[in-house]
Amino acid sequence: MNAFYEHHQDNIRFGYRCFDRLLLNGIIQSFQQPERVLGFFNAYRDGKRVTRRYLGEIADQFQNWVKNRAAKWGAPILEDPDEKRRDEFVQPYFAQAKPDQVVAILKAREPARILIANGSKDDESPYLELKQRWVNQYNFYLNDRHWGRMFVRICPYFPFSARICLNQHHWLAERMRQAGMDFQQCTNAFLDCGNPTRLQELADSLSTKDLRTCGQKWLAAFTPFFTDKERKEYGCQHRLFFSQVEYCDNLIFQRRAAVDELEQRLLDANRTIGQPKKITMIFGRKVTKEYKGKLQTVIEDLGLPNPVIRSHYGNGFLKQYVRDDRLLRTELATNNVYDYNVNKDIAHLPELHQKLSGIVDNYHNVQQDILETFVDRGQLRKLAEPTVLASGKRIPGLKLDHPRQLAVMHALVRFANIAAGGTFRTADIYAPVLEALGCDGSQYSLASLRYDLAKLKAKGLVQKVPKTRRYRLVGKGYSICVVFLKLFERIYAPLTCGLLAPFSPDKKLATEKRSQLDRLYACVTHDLDELLRAVGLKVAA
Repeated sequence: MNAFYEHHQDNIRFGYRCFDRLLLNGIIQSFQQPERVLGFFNAYRDGKRVTRRYLGEIADQFQNWVKNRAAKWGAPILEDPDEKRRDEFVQPYFAQAKPDQVVAILKAREPARILIANGSKDDESPYLELKQRWVNQYNFYLNDRHWGRMFVRICPYFPFSARICLNQHHWLAERMRQAGMDFQQCTNAFLDCGNPTRLQELADSLSTKDLRTCGQKWLAAFTPFFTDKERKEYGCQHRLFFSQVEYCDNLIFQRRAAVDELEQRLLDANRTIGQPKKITMIFGRKVTKEYKGKLQTVIEDLGLPNPVIRSHYGNGFLKQYVRDDRLLRTELATNNVYDYNVNKDIAHLPELHQKLSGIVDNYHNVQQDILETFVDRGQLRKLAEPTVLASGKRIPGLKLDHPRQLAVMHALVRFANIAAGGTFRTADIYAPVLEALGCDGSQYSLASLRYDLAKLKAKGLVQKVPKTRRYRLVGKGYSICVVFLKLFERIYAPLTCGLLAPFSPDKKLATEKRSQLDRLYACVTHDLDELLRAVGLKVAA
């Protein structure tokens, strides 16, 4: 149980986490080298020459097979809808779907890796190579008896590259029906469940075998070019790899008011802590390509009822938003699992599950640090004292008002670092530190950053990852950084300004027209003045 859930559990009806959308790429590994293609045709197709004409005939045969099967299945062949999302476009065809029924086939022009024979159409000895080409591909939308609605995309050109789209929410719904469990599913989430513990157990039970069994079943059905003997003896079966993975944590609250209040606090915390400077709030436009792969946190309006907090990292992102009235969803998505040091083969599903679940826990723990931070009594003085290393070297302590130190802390507490697995390089945070200081590299060098980082390391708040050039915040490192930033930016700095350089027009403004924070600051400064007068002290003019 992470700190966020533990703190808010009284307001949470139940929670669960699972994979959401799983896109798997399928390739026949035996045919990723042209020489092995020739070996296959020599051994199993009587030495058939792989010419341009013959490769074209293979594609024509597949397309004719699709037309015949579509008529037999009663599944229409549809053109790609440009004005509508595909999932919404095919939704009506699933209305009366039976188990293992293909309900529709969508034809669309998309990129695929296909075998090319360079030379004339009838050249008996062409040069073969695999190339990326835009070709018409077929998306088979079907209702699998175990996975529910899904689709399988097949390229009609040899060697028949494929893609499978699965959703664990549909898989869980099928499993709960089989178990006789009561539940309420709304689009892509469960809003109610009679046995939440069993729901999480089912979600955690997803295995590589479940993915492979489903994938091989339909890929074999949709590639009639190969015989059973060829599949068994020459390995003419698709191997599956992660292409896109979405993993989500779902917290269903008791009341809408509770989740609304929490969301506003998270948005406000993100504005002030999530970036070296206050994030510019951009509503009314979708994310652009300039954000892709950057380590930053943004707040977006994606046409949903509520804003979305999105932290970008590498080839993916972690986003959080409220959906379906009372559900707070934290969703981690990536187009390249290598970003998390996980191999793409689906055999690594358990490792991927553990990694993504850990990152979501880190994200929640960080948010709870932001919402509920405090300084232990007596520890602030120790943090301010110099650290003496075993070698006798003295390293300065941490100061509440040190601009360079606060700038480093700003860079360390970004949500984007959590999406990166909690580690960072000095080069990753150098630019954000410069931005927070408002200077350039000539005024603050990378060596200076390492010096300031060494202060945190000496206090045991930052640790170097062994055998790498990366660091991570450890222990209460994140919490301490947040405390220092809050104390300086929300307490000491504004109160000092209010005492030494008050904004005179504020005095003319009616109290009810001032913001709540300004009213509270004014109360503090007023009470300090009263305290000085009460003890007989008078501020010098």
